Amino acid sequence: MLKEKLNTINIILASGSPRRQQFFKEMDLHYTIRLKEIEEIYPEHLKAEEITNFLAELKASAFENELNANDVLVTSDTIVWLNGKALGKPKDYADAFKMLQELSNKTHEVITSVCLKTIEKTEVFHCVTNVTFANLSDEAIAYYLDNYKPFDKAGSYGIQDWIGLIGISNIEGSYTNVVGLPTEMLFQKLLNYV
Repeated sequence: MLKEKLNTINIILASGSPRRQQFFKEMDLHYTIRLKEIEEIYPEHLKAEEITNFLAELKASAFENELNANDVLVTSDTIVWLNGKALGKPKDYADAFKMLQELSNKTHEVITSVCLKTIEKTEVFHCVTNVTFANLSDEAIAYYLDNYKPFDKAGSYGIQDWIGLIGISNIEGSYTNVVGLPTEMLFQKLLNYV
């Protein structure tokens, strides 16, 4: 019954992230993927969820005038927020190494914003999860970067990877949000569109 309900809308996922696409499959959502290259630049004065809200909406705005009556476009953006600054995807190996050193032995926020866009409206919501790393040795960081190459991930790590198993000592909030999509919130919001 629930699946039939959700099949009455045409969900479009505008994300190349294999993790987000896997979540959509695991939630039994029927969806299509449409990608557009977006330059992810935001005004410098934005902080925390203001950044991810802005970027999620920016990604959705690229599809302006391209949606049909039954379409629900889903875009999202995730950052790691530490000591008043955003850690996005690393520029290179050295940048990733530095980020993980900064995260070691500290608690940071993982913030994901999701934008749902139809021809009638645009809705943005966000989720915040607190993640605490234990002390990470330089050796562990190097092993992780060499073997798992997390260069496409905000904060240079994936909680679902080796580093999450050996390095994360506490998590408060949504696990799936840390992976890149607050699935429970998204599912509930999508039900409002059927």
